[in-house]
Amino acid sequence: MFATFEAAHRFVAEHDVQMIDLKFTDLWGRWHHLTIPRVQFTPALMEEGVGFDGSAVGIRSVKAGDMVLVPDLKTGFLDPFWEATTLSFICKTLEADTKAIFDNDPRNIALRAERYMREEGIADESRWGPEFEFYVFDRVSYEYGVNSCGYAVESSEADWGGGVSGYGHAIPIHGGYHAIPPKDTLYNLRTEMSLRLQEMGVSIKYHHHEVGGPGQCEIETPLMGLLEAGDTTMMVKYVAKMVARAHGLSVTFIPKPLHGEAGSGMHFHQHLFKGGKNLFYDPAGYGNHSAFGMAYIGGLLVHGPALLALTNPSTNSYRRLVPGYEAPVNAFFSLGNRSAAVRIPRYATQPDTTRIEFRPPDATCNVYLALAAQLLAGLDGVRQGIDPAEMGLGPIDADIFSWTGAQRETIKPLPTSLSDALDALEADHDFLLAGEVFTADLLQRWIEAKREESVEVRARPHPYEMKLYYDV
Repeated sequence: MFATFEAAHRFVAEHDVQMIDLKFTDLWGRWHHLTIPRVQFTPALMEEGVGFDGSAVGIRSVKAGDMVLVPDLKTGFLDPFWEATTLSFICKTLEADTKAIFDNDPRNIALRAERYMREEGIADESRWGPEFEFYVFDRVSYEYGVNSCGYAVESSEADWGGGVSGYGHAIPIHGGYHAIPPKDTLYNLRTEMSLRLQEMGVSIKYHHHEVGGPGQCEIETPLMGLLEAGDTTMMVKYVAKMVARAHGLSVTFIPKPLHGEAGSGMHFHQHLFKGGKNLFYDPAGYGNHSAFGMAYIGGLLVHGPALLALTNPSTNSYRRLVPGYEAPVNAFFSLGNRSAAVRIPRYATQPDTTRIEFRPPDATCNVYLALAAQLLAGLDGVRQGIDPAEMGLGPIDADIFSWTGAQRETIKPLPTSLSDALDALEADHDFLLAGEVFTADLLQRWIEAKREESVEVRARPHPYEMKLYYDV
């Protein structure tokens, strides 16, 4: 929004801004913030920053937690949810003493990934289009104690409740895709979300009801640069939750909140450009894809198991990644096949639109790390000249769920649990260290923390186990 501090300062005066909000992302992909009054929005802020404890949000050890936040002026937007006029910035995190950029700041890792791509001369631009799927519930409750555990959600759209106010316009299981009112009761809510995002500088492609009957929605944006895609993801999640809350509703981006119903992914459309030319495009290639594009696909698929530890880093991620729900559970590519880990959209056939879609990720990821990891995997495929077809990774344009077991065994599987994905990341992470984009320290901290999560979930009795085994 702003190229200089002077421009931002003028905006504060002209729009009677009262507060400056500073937002930043922790290691696990959640936003945090602190707020300063307008009188503290001075040139010194851009030099000295505002101190905070990095150890409290996972990006620093306790013994060296002091860090500072400095606003990235380009990210400024008026936050529509504050009563006092508030100008918000997404921040860079710096070392408290030297004011150097902190290596393990997730947003800085995303910046380094694209800088590495340019320095290697592979491409000068990457474009990304995350898809945002989420559920809107009327109410949600959950608990876990020594003697009780469980959760419950309610949706007025669900067929278990007879539809809105008992009028019968319910959406059946898996029946929500592009549902129209009166079944789609959330169109005004999604429109309000879209309008707020546009006011904040986020372009909207469209919104619609998704497959999940009880309130699953999707918002899409046009493709954009890597860092912008990361920032936009954080803004979409924030706005969706805040608009829903204002209406007494609850939004969740958890991948699998409902058994037997469609899960929520965060597919990433992506392609690379050099000198304004789409490097993925070749009208003579499969799906109009060049050898460069195929090698990029090869890198994503070869490193797919390790990637999932960053793009699907929750135990709940693997409740979604099961066969039967268009879930990409195998490492292959295809033209239009939504069960493929890498899908080439049939409708993206022009020189500037040809691209691929990496379908496994979900919104429990730290989006900055997920973007950087995917780019590095694809670049490694290009550097090595990986041919996914020669490696038996596709193309497969058939319905693999209709195949025999013997046929499916010919396909390379993706991890079926967080533990398996973390094992894969431990065994295959050199591609992430290229160009010093990721650090070994950050990856080790990530693996250790996520293993602890996995153990904590595994150690707890599951409610369904009572049904299965209580009377044994």
